[in-house]
Amino acid sequence: MIENKIILSPSLLSSDFGRLAEELAALEEAGLEWVHWDVMDGRFVPNITFGPPVVKALRKHSKLFFDVHLMIQEPDRYLAEFIDAGADLLCVHAEAVTHLERCVAEIRRLGAQCAVALNPHTPLCMLEHLLPELDMVLIMSVNPGFGGQSFLPFTKDKIRRLAQMIQESGSNARIQVDGGVSPENIKELADLGATIFVSGSAFFGHPPYAERLATFMTAASIA
Repeated sequence: MIENKIILSPSLLSSDFGRLAEELAALEEAGLEWVHWDVMDGRFVPNITFGPPVVKALRKHSKLFFDVHLMIQEPDRYLAEFIDAGADLLCVHAEAVTHLERCVAEIRRLGAQCAVALNPHTPLCMLEHLLPELDMVLIMSVNPGFGGQSFLPFTKDKIRRLAQMIQESGSNARIQVDGGVSPENIKELADLGATIFVSGSAFFGHPPYAERLATFMTAASIA
């Protein structure tokens, strides 16, 4: 189970791909605990990014919690590969899985924490029955596939309603938000019930990383 606190999970999609090992080391040195891997296959989303060999190669260089977001079709085919490569948590898209409950159960069986992601226009009812089985739900607040997009305001109500559903179900699932998260909106999103935040260009574009982490955390804790 994920500890209940505010977590920033910087997205490597906005990092320097030519220096990934150095980027991971810099995140650790700056005090980060998580890092977000946006895995794209060119089918579910237009871009292509990382595969299991890249995750495996970098795992030996980092003690960070590997938060692996599978933006791919038929993720069921690759669960074992990503977990063997070093993923601590696997997040699959409800829209990309035919048998979602079976997929979640397999992630659990393989020993990783499990999460389900929903695109901005995907209704919450897609995973309501699964909430007790999940460690995390990822609300996409942009359409997936590209970094640097602006936050979609209508997803705020979705976060609020999900937090209520989780409480009513007795689930321990945490809410992660991915897309357009910045120091300017993180407090509002935290107040709605989210506790894990993915940030790409709004984080990596503002070094040094320790100072940027402090900026996010200070913003999230403003009374």
